[in-house]
Amino acid sequence: MKNAKITGLGFYVPENVVTNDDLAQKITTSDEWIRERSGIEQRRYAAPGQANYHLAAEATKEALAMAEMEPKDIDMIVYCTLSADYIFPGSGVLLQRELGFKTVPALDIRQQCSGFVYGLSIADQYIKTGMYKNILVVGSEIHSRGLDFSDAGRAVTVLFGDGAGAAILSPTDEDCGILSTHMHSEGEHAEKLAVIDPGFTKEERFDPKYWEPGGTAYPFMDGQFVFKNAVVRFQEVIAEALKANNMTAEDIDLLVPHQANLRISNFVQAKMKLPDDKVVNTIQKYGNTTAASIPISLTTAYKEGRIKKGDIICLAAFGSGFTWASAIIKW
Repeated sequence: MKNAKITGLGFYVPENVVTNDDLAQKITTSDEWIRERSGIEQRRYAAPGQANYHLAAEATKEALAMAEMEPKDIDMIVYCTLSADYIFPGSGVLLQRELGFKTVPALDIRQQCSGFVYGLSIADQYIKTGMYKNILVVGSEIHSRGLDFSDAGRAVTVLFGDGAGAAILSPTDEDCGILSTHMHSEGEHAEKLAVIDPGFTKEERFDPKYWEPGGTAYPFMDGQFVFKNAVVRFQEVIAEALKANNMTAEDIDLLVPHQANLRISNFVQAKMKLPDDKVVNTIQKYGNTTAASIPISLTTAYKEGRIKKGDIICLAAFGSGFTWASAIIKW
């Protein structure tokens, strides 16, 4: 059985930089307030006319270039997002059309913040079984058009940014690649972090009240509850991955956590006793980009020369659902 290794990485963020001071012109907040609670200094917002799959296409081009591949070499697309371009179809087929991929399967994943790690796990299984060879896994989000820019929504709105990241997985006989993946969910708390409307459970799907300040068409988050669960699940799923590979925290060369909140990352880092150079944090520049945050961070670390052959890399995520996941990769 072959291993699946990452042969290409790429990311793209829109040019439009939105600082905390910019947000303070729209809602009652401040740079100090946002930094203290999240660590975020700025984020990117998509330009008019930019679609989710446009961002994904730019990240994909970069990943293809690193892998020295063309669209014709890709056998499957796994597209991870919570902010799809349409209600249906999924954005995977739009990316397939945009870049001229063959008529390969396009699978859309809706696991929000955990989406990219779920996507890696799915791609890993297809490669291990030999069904597909080169698989593109994309995480792409446009949050800026679905946020509540009123004081009722400010606690959530200040956190999110737009962006995309991509990875190409290919089979290898070498002693490297994805060693294991681990996934969990707990639907008991589904509404603690969610956008409820317009869903299909209500007969009146487009009631104007959904879009009023604080309405259910905007993201809702019970911040303290999510934080308390996140710090526990992050540690658990990382420990699970390490145990499965007979490793300890000391074996990790680089931890790439989902960029939900710098306080969460710092808490987990302290508990694991990891030095700063072993943890990747990009939330300060890009905010929370949900399914895109891990591939953006992983690509950033690679470009900065922080990843070398033989390194043990741990990916970990927690988010809406609740869902959480981890992966151990030997580079």
